[in-house]
Amino acid sequence: MSLWLALYLGARMAKTSSTLLERVKSPSDQAAWERFVGLYAPLVYQWARRVGLDEVPARDLVQDVFLILVQKLPQFSYDHDKSFRSWLKTVTLNKWREGLRRHRHEPASLACADIPDRETPDAAALFEEAEYRRELVFRAMKLIEPDFPPTTWKACWEYAVLGRAPAEVAAELGIKIHSVYLAKSRVVHRLREILDGLLD
Repeated sequence: MSLWLALYLGARMAKTSSTLLERVKSPSDQAAWERFVGLYAPLVYQWARRVGLDEVPARDLVQDVFLILVQKLPQFSYDHDKSFRSWLKTVTLNKWREGLRRHRHEPASLACADIPDRETPDAAALFEEAEYRRELVFRAMKLIEPDFPPTTWKACWEYAVLGRAPAEVAAELGIKIHSVYLAKSRVVHRLREILDGLLD
């Protein structure tokens, strides 16, 4: 998927007032929340597993993080100089650390920074930028696939993701070469709308 990521992540994100990040500020926008959960729940779950949680505690952590997001996102203001990923990482790790303190009967006033490094996995390894982007783009693509006719989706996938020649894809699908480029353009445009503000 590296070609697709290079094509997509190398482009500047289009700014639009109807981005997913803006839409989830309204708890009543169920469709936006479903997409947001579809994008981020699997990632937060992976992060939870990578800090050593078993399946059930990892799922509990995901629920705890999303309870916080429901409360915090309506007031969240995206700052282009800061990272949404870093903010989400902080929320996730703080909730995990809170669970560690609770299970150890440590005082609630213990600062997260006071937890010894040997018990805190390397944050850079856990939340490495390229992995985050790869996973987020992959999740977004799965979520938007039903939004497109099968031929449009396949043309984009074969050309942009698998790196096949546009002429070859067009011949296989029985469409014009221009339609292959158009398919990629439409899918990338939709990805930009969904991921605006979420990729740092």
